[in-house]
This record gives sequence, structure tokens and C-alpha cells, in this order.
Amino acid sequence: MSYVSNREIASMSAEAREARLLELQEELLQLRAEKALGGTPSNMGAYKATRRSIARLKTHMNNGQ
Repeated sequence: MSYVSNREIASMSAEAREARLLELQEELLQLRAEKALGGTPSNMGAYKATRRSIARLKTHMNNGQ
């Protein structure tokens, strides 16, 4: 699951946010590798949703929420 909503992020603890961020970064790495090898991704929207979820998490972490 690559999408994380703002409500989910707001309800997470700081440790949970960091763990979810690492998980999403690993998922993005796998999607990039799949794309680089020329294969068709299993879910076309997963790449964009993962990138946006990472940005959303980082924004919340930088704001100190």
C-alpha cells in the first residue's frame, strides 16, 4: 500500500512516521528498478502515489507535528 493520507500521518507517532517513510522509500526503490529494467509496472499509479506519500510524510516531519 503506497498511499498514506494526512489523517493517518497526523495520528502516527514520530517513530511510526519514520518507519513508514523507510518502507515507502524501499517500495519506491523497487518501483524504480522495475521501471529501469523495462518491465511494465504492475500498478501504473503506484509510482506517483508513493512519491507523493513520501513528500507528505516528510512535510509533516519537518513541521514538527
